[in-house]
Amino acid sequence: MTHHTISGGGGTRLHVVEAGNPTGPSILFVHGMSQSWLTWQRQLDSELARRYRLVAMDLRGHGASEAPRDGYDDSRLWAADVDAVVGTLGLDRPVLCGWSYGPLVMLDYVRHYGEERVGGLHLVGAVTKLGSAAALAVLTPEFLECLPGLFSTDVTESVGGLRALLRLCFFRPPEQSDLYTMLGFGSSVSPSVRHAMLTRVVDNDDLLPTITRPVLVTHGVADAIVRAEVVEQHRAAMPHAQIDVMRGAGHAAFWDDAASFNRRLAAFRDAIAADALATR
Repeated sequence: MTHHTISGGGGTRLHVVEAGNPTGPSILFVHGMSQSWLTWQRQLDSELARRYRLVAMDLRGHGASEAPRDGYDDSRLWAADVDAVVGTLGLDRPVLCGWSYGPLVMLDYVRHYGEERVGGLHLVGAVTKLGSAAALAVLTPEFLECLPGLFSTDVTESVGGLRALLRLCFFRPPEQSDLYTMLGFGSSVSPSVRHAMLTRVVDNDDLLPTITRPVLVTHGVADAIVRAEVVEQHRAAMPHAQIDVMRGAGHAAFWDDAASFNRRLAAFRDAIAADALATR
C-alpha cells in the first residue's frame, strides 16, 4: 500500500491510502464517524485489489489526518477534502463508496463540485441528513443511547460509548483482535469532533433527486443503527438507484459479508466502466 499526505479543505492535511491496480478503474472509500481507512481492510486486501485502483481516505479529525479545532459543520470543507483527494491523485471518475456518515461527505462534494468527475455513488448503511426530526426518525434508539458516551470527555464513558457503537455495527462480532483495533482508531477521534459531526444540521433531500450518475444503495437487513425505512426513502428520491439489501449483514455490511459486498461493488464499478467506454 502507498500512503499519501494531501492538502484538503482549508489546508488540512489528509492521510490517504492507495492499494490495488494503479491503472484500473478507481474506487474512493469514505468511512464513517470515529472510523479510519482501516475500516475498509476487507476491501483493500481482497480480490478487488487485482482489478481496481482502491483509495481510502482518513476523514479530517480521524486516523492519521490532521484534526483542526473546528470546521466539522462546514459542508464546503468536507467537499474540498474529497475534491483534493480526487484531484491530487488524478482519480478518473471514481465510484465514491461511503459508509454511514461517509455519504454525507460524498453529498457535500456533489453539492459543491457537481457530478462531472464522479463515476457513481455507493451509499452503504447511509444517512443523508442530520439535525431534524426526520433525520432522527431513521436512527435506532440503541444508537441514540450511545451518544452521551460518544460525546463525553470522561475516558471511561467515552470508551464505553465506542464499545456500544461497535456492538451495534456488526451482525456477528468481529474477532477480538479486530475489535481492539477498531476501538483503538475510534478512541483516537476527539469527542469534540464526534459531537461537531453528529450535531451538524444538514439535509440532502433536495439534492438526491438531481443526481444522474449511477447509484447503488447497500443496506444490511440486521442494521442496528440505521433503520431499513431509509432504503425506501432513497429509492423514492433516486428512482434509478440500484438497491442491494444484504441478508446476514448489519450496519457494516462490507465487513459482515465482505465477499458478497465486494462482488456487488465490482459489478457496479464494471457496469459504469462499460458504459463510459460505450459512450466514447
